[in-house]
Amino acid sequence: MSRLVVVSNRVGDPRKPAAGGLAVAVGESLASGAGGLWFGWSGQISEEAAPGEGELHMQHAGRSTLATVDLSRPDHDSYYLGYSNQALWPAFHYRLDLADFERSQFEGYKRVNRMFAAKLSALLRPDDVIWVHDYHLIPLAAELRMLGCTQRIGFFLHIPLPPPTILAAIPGHEGLMRWFFAYDLVGLQTQLDLEHFVRFIRDEARARPMGGDRYQAYERTLCARSFPIGIDVEEFQHLARSREAIETYTTLKEEYAKRRLLVGVDRLDYSKGLPHRFRAFRELLANYPENRMSATLIQIASPTRESVHAYYGELDWMPVRYIHRTWSRRRLEGLYRNAKVALVTPLRDGMNLVAKEFIAVQDAEDPGVLVLSRFAGAAEQLREALLVNPYDTETTAQLIQRALRMPLEERRERHAALYERVRRDDVHAWRRAFLAALSSEQAADAEQEVAEGHA
Repeated sequence: MSRLVVVSNRVGDPRKPAAGGLAVAVGESLASGAGGLWFGWSGQISEEAAPGEGELHMQHAGRSTLATVDLSRPDHDSYYLGYSNQALWPAFHYRLDLADFERSQFEGYKRVNRMFAAKLSALLRPDDVIWVHDYHLIPLAAELRMLGCTQRIGFFLHIPLPPPTILAAIPGHEGLMRWFFAYDLVGLQTQLDLEHFVRFIRDEARARPMGGDRYQAYERTLCARSFPIGIDVEEFQHLARSREAIETYTTLKEEYAKRRLLVGVDRLDYSKGLPHRFRAFRELLANYPENRMSATLIQIASPTRESVHAYYGELDWMPVRYIHRTWSRRRLEGLYRNAKVALVTPLRDGMNLVAKEFIAVQDAEDPGVLVLSRFAGAAEQLREALLVNPYDTETTAQLIQRALRMPLEERRERHAALYERVRRDDVHAWRRAFLAALSSEQAADAEQEVAEGHA
């Protein structure tokens, strides 16, 4: 039986899965059969190490092995802070105006992927199956191939993929194409992302369709498909029964007994569109005055240097309660269950699992309403949510008002359809679908080799 090798920028411990996280998605596979290997950056920065050097650490976690590498300060700044998050992140989120394509950062990005490949290749077995995750590691398969690795390698992109016109604006985008074709399988979050990818490789690399989602260029064949990621519904519901979740639910229910709660939970980033959300909420209060003194938005975001201003405050009513820190996952469930409306309104998002978490823990008899940006990847699946354009402040406010006034029967119908889809397309189904596709590509290549041998 083949061993699964997972490669990601940061490494999780499969013994301590966080609901919805990558550890949940791959933990079962890593712990089964021949065991597994998880490889990535240790999170440690070495001030003494030279660029392209990093100490390898190995530890066992049940039947899995965790292999992590330290980064030198120059490598961390150019690979992680630099090209990954100052060039690829904004460009892939459609924000070329915020992207910095500095050449030295690009060289650091390639250098770290080359170092990772060298460290990883020494740990590989001939029949390993390798699953690489996210934009930090796009060049990794190409670097492994140059070292003679012939194992099956799949890649999954957790963030959006923009249209070809934006991708083509990235300096050195031709290199991106060649890097992608070093993989056997490329997975995207949505059908729209997949369409962008296929148009890009056909327009820029003159990739030739081979049938069955397969394309040929640079003397290699890859398969490209969409695999929308989900959450671990059962684990998330289990957390909702924890002491912390129940305490949070009870406290908020008492504190806001005369209020209707709206909730937003985001990692603070320009792609999340928080200023647009606050403007829409202000519009709601201005245009629908019955919500004054009765509606409160609780916005949770991780700390940042940015500031957010509250609106219309009264002695006994603060319309926006901004919590400038990360909340325990166990407490989030209590908040979700109290909320009449969840505002998930990013300007652009790969998937956004908050939308799915909110649906998973609602009371089916009296569920809250999901207001979801049409620009979140989740909008492709969660069509029964109220879909909004976050750039359209007035219409977003109208739909929030509709959510607050939605009749019980309609709320139940919408939630039932959303819950069925969230439960069916959970994180385990995502993992199984991707690994099955990677295995089927191996069989397809074997069939092609046999056919060519008889030709």
